[in-house]
Formats: sequence, C-alpha cells, structure tokens
Amino acid sequence: MLLRLVVRLIGAGVTLAGTALLTFILIHAVPGDVARVIAGSKASPEVLQAIHTRLHLDEPVWRRLGWHLSDLAHGDLGRSYVTEQSVAEAILIRLPATAALAGLAVTFWMLIAIPLGALTARHPGGWVDRSVLVLSTLSLSLPAFWLARMCQYWFSYKLGWFPVAGFRGFGHLLLPAATLALLFVGYYARLIHTHMAEVLNSHYVRAARAKGASEGMTLFRHGLRNAMIPVVTVLGMDVAGLLGGVMFVENVFALPGIGTLAVQSVFNLDVPVIMGTVMFSAVIVVGANLVVDLLYGWMDPRIRSA
Repeated sequence: MLLRLVVRLIGAGVTLAGTALLTFILIHAVPGDVARVIAGSKASPEVLQAIHTRLHLDEPVWRRLGWHLSDLAHGDLGRSYVTEQSVAEAILIRLPATAALAGLAVTFWMLIAIPLGALTARHPGGWVDRSVLVLSTLSLSLPAFWLARMCQYWFSYKLGWFPVAGFRGFGHLLLPAATLALLFVGYYARLIHTHMAEVLNSHYVRAARAKGASEGMTLFRHGLRNAMIPVVTVLGMDVAGLLGGVMFVENVFALPGIGTLAVQSVFNLDVPVIMGTVMFSAVIVVGANLVVDLLYGWMDPRIRSA
C-alpha cells in the first residue's frame, strides 16, 4: 500500500509539471497582446512598449517559461498582469463561493442518486427504473451552460423562486447547486443501480439472505457498501468534470468564484491568473484521485493487502 502511494505521488508530480508546461504553451499560442488589454486599444506604441518591458513580455518564451516553472516550484503563483493582485490571494478570496457551490451540488446529487440507485436495483424494470434511465441519458447529453441558462430563465426570471444572479447568501446557491447536481444525478443513480444489482445477485448476499438477514440489512450493509466501491472511483475521476460544470454555472449565475476568475483571465490574456487557476484545478483533481486511492484501499481489503 505504501509503495502504491509513493508511485502515485511521483505520478502526481509528473502530471502537475506536464500540466504547467502544456498550459503555458497553449496560452502563448493564442493571438493577442495583454499590453493592449491593459492600456486600451488607443494606447500609443510608447505606452505599449513600457508595459512590455515592465511585464518582461519582450523576453524569449523559453526564458519566461523557466521563470514560471521556477515560481510554481516554490509555490509562487505570481501577480496578475491586469490588477497586479497576488494570484494566490485572488484564488483564496474566490475559493469559498466555489467550494460552497461544489459541496452543495455533490450533497444534492448524492442524496438523490443513492436512494434512486438502491430503489431501482431492488425493483428493476419499474417506472422509476425507466425514469432514471431517461434522466441519466439527459444528464449526459445536456450542455452545462444550456441547462444553467434554462434553469435561470424558468426558475428565476419566469417563476421568481430564486435570485437571478449574485452571491449574497445561501439562497443564491440553491439554484446553481441544483443545476449542477442535475448534470450528474441521473448518471450516478444509474451507476449505483448497475453495481448494486450485480452485488445483490452475488453469492455472499444470497448466503446472508439464507441465514435470515433482513432485506434492509442485506440491501444497505452488504449491497450498498460494496456497490459504492466503484462509484467512489468514478467520483474521483469526475472531479475534473465537476470543476468544468462549476465554471459554466458560476459564469451564468455571476457567482464570484474561481471559475468566473478563470474565464475573465482568459479574456484579459492574464497569463499568471490563467496559470494559477489551471494549476489550482490540477492540484484539486490530482489530490482527489489520491484520496480516492486511499478510500478504495479502506473500502476494499484486497487493495490494502496488495
């Protein structure tokens, strides 16, 4: 188990280094001049040159790449070209909104998906099972930005049940979190259904029933716990998809989160902020997969003994 963790940590370091390198290359492949974004379209050549000199934009790309990688290795995300604010500070200021949105969305979809998956596994072929299948197909097909716009239009503009945009309290998170949860709840309900149906037909569950175990104990103690092992693995891999959904939902509902910061930085060609938000997201994704590895070992004794 320890060797497995060490190998994963080395792999995580390589992944983060590769992410930083690829992000830097892609940013500099995009046409545009951040100096013109800062100074405006009518700025004189002298002003533009002064900005280029101040931000070291005239230096060779390979040298700037070396500076960025060195700063990242020391935990320094740099300062924004546009606002001159520390990138780490900008991310930390917006982290509570993003964490609250993601956490509430995961809570919503798990509170719905787990009972639905267990119910449909226990009673396959019924109307609930067919409804979950349709919901799963829709959740995989609908784009996040379109679903967010539709939910905002109907539940905020038309019905007035929720605030349209902004972040001034818990009530402003309910609709964005529910929208984000809708993107995943059908898929996870179906995933739990599939694995739980397989577990309920296994020999050890049949043996538990033969020994007189109640249906509830069989369903939750034996069925749900074992069915959740592959679900936890998929959940770890879905962190990247969750962050992508958060970015779209934050921008539609004007939430002051990291996703909104990332989109604004792309429009401003703000290289340090783009690098900072991408690397922060990469650390979250890699860290989540490491945690899933540990949870997998705790839930499955076969992994611990490997």
